[in-house]
Amino acid sequence: MSPVFEFLFEPYKAYSWATIGIEITAVLFGFASVWYSKQNKIAVFPTGMLSTALFVYLLWKAGLLGDMLINAYYFIMSIFGWYYWTQKKGNQRINPISITSIKEWIQALLLFMGTLIFVGFIYSYWERWTSWTAYVDTFTTALFFVGMWLMAKRKIENWIFWIIGDCISIPLYYYKGLTLTSLQFVIFTFLAFWGYQSWKQYLNKQSKTSIA
Repeated sequence: MSPVFEFLFEPYKAYSWATIGIEITAVLFGFASVWYSKQNKIAVFPTGMLSTALFVYLLWKAGLLGDMLINAYYFIMSIFGWYYWTQKKGNQRINPISITSIKEWIQALLLFMGTLIFVGFIYSYWERWTSWTAYVDTFTTALFFVGMWLMAKRKIENWIFWIIGDCISIPLYYYKGLTLTSLQFVIFTFLAFWGYQSWKQYLNKQSKTSIA
């Protein structure tokens, strides 16, 4: 067996085929969701909901309570985002891609701090402050909460939060034995950079159109 392959997939020796199958399915739907988000298509939400529902189960088993809560939150915010993105007045979208306002940045900061406190309470209640991963998980949870909120509101800055959180999650998930999920975050990072550029081009195009 290749040393690289063994290094990456050693944790899966203890997993059942059912668990591996669930992770693969969750990862594939996760890829589809990020791709549709990059394309600014409404399918980001149903595909994301399927992925997050599966990850809630996997992350509970892995002991990553913060990230489990993230996925439960993603599921709820996807319902909101699905509704928000479909709002139209005639053939015109009411809520197109836009830049985050000062008021929304303040709301994002409050959401970030509130998430840190809430996830910290959850870890304390379940007595899970047993590893450095709990602290990292709490921080990434706050990043992803803000990122999902901004994405649901179609704010371009959502990609910045995804990029930072994805980069931190790559080693975290590998350490916890979810190699496929770790590799997923590698690809997510590239897709997030691509998504930011795509949304930025859209905004630039809209700006030139409005000037003309």
